[in-house]
Amino acid sequence: MTSDERSRSAQAILAIPLYGELMDELEAAAVNAAVYANPTDHEARQAHLASVKAIRDLRSRVEVLAKEDQSTKRRQAPA
Repeated sequence: MTSDERSRSAQAILAIPLYGELMDELEAAAVNAAVYANPTDHEARQAHLASVKAIRDLRSRVEVLAKEDQSTKRRQAPA
């Protein structure tokens, strides 16, 4: 897959309203699970917070890929 294809695919993913809704729901559920975990269950809280980080990392990576092609085109000098 070329860089341009990856960028266009990431843009298509971001254009799907369900993607944003699912990411929001998953993140909110993981945050709530961490907040409401048993105060003495550090492992459960840690696991839920790791899920939040993974969701945010995925979302961020898709956003970076979506912008990748645009930023590299601007940096290239005209021939």
